Amino acid sequence: MIHCDINKALKYAVSVLLMTAFSPLLLCGCAEKQVMLPFDISSSETAFTFETSNENNTVEPFAAGIAVPDGDLESGEELPSGPDSYGSAILVDTAGSGFLYSRNALAVLYPASMTKILTAIVALKNSSPDAVLTADDSCVFTEGDVQKIGLKPGDSMTLDQALHLLLIYSANDVAQLIAVNIGGSTEGFADMMNEEAKRLGATNSHFVNPHGLQDENHYTTAYDMYLLFNEAVKSEEIVQVIGTVNYSTVYRHADGSEASFSCDNTNRFLKGSAVAPMNVNVVGGKTGTTLAAGGCLVMLSRDSGGNNYISCVMKGSTIDTTYDKTASMLSLIN
Repeated sequence: MIHCDINKALKYAVSVLLMTAFSPLLLCGCAEKQVMLPFDISSSETAFTFETSNENNTVEPFAAGIAVPDGDLESGEELPSGPDSYGSAILVDTAGSGFLYSRNALAVLYPASMTKILTAIVALKNSSPDAVLTADDSCVFTEGDVQKIGLKPGDSMTLDQALHLLLIYSANDVAQLIAVNIGGSTEGFADMMNEEAKRLGATNSHFVNPHGLQDENHYTTAYDMYLLFNEAVKSEEIVQVIGTVNYSTVYRHADGSEASFSCDNTNRFLKGSAVAPMNVNVVGGKTGTTLAAGGCLVMLSRDSGGNNYISCVMKGSTIDTTYDKTASMLSLIN
């Protein structure tokens, strides 16, 4: 007697049908590059995954749940220079109608401290909030115009403390603290960042440090920032941190003595100096500003029904322009 595995037979039959109709499959992802990839039922990297239950068999797209703008997807020229110019801007309804606004979504620009969103993702994926991090010499930032808390070699704090200082105060030395403890070095952690970005589909991005201080090889797009931030806000811890208005903590020096630090969130919407439309609640986000990057802001907001929206503005001519553009986009939310 020949025994037949019904599930294997079914999968084989479906694979033959798909290979006939779609082989090789052309995967059109978020980037400009197109990838030819043949169907392979045993591979986790093909365009379809099979979800089998006793009642039905379904085929789910590779990028299910990810919004793609159907209009302005080409990397375009930045808007003309001037007091109200910006490089790119997008607004995404993450659960409903997709993109509500898109301008230069794939323009490659510098992210500045929005980088720290990916730093937080990688940190939580590879460590635990109660892990103790210890600073080395690379965590000492002496530049006067760099946002920092003033770490010294031997200073220590938990990852939870570090994430608050990273995302609320945007401390660059704390970003470095996370990198060297979790990645072993700046370069090691950057490799982890790039691997995670690639996994999330952010293929027009490249990162060389955990903080976003200027480097010509450190870049992203508004669309990639949406992909990264969309992943970040799946974490309850990150959502809680980015929505914190004020934060105070105590960490330790190498000799065991305590050091205290207090800060306010850099997000103007949370501080009340920028105002969202009446029907919109700003949950939180991440700012970024350098001379090369201009004013940047990626943000999570909710409408009166609790639906999530992600906005991102990059290379505002001023940080005021960035906030004004963000508020203007939020007015598109019903």
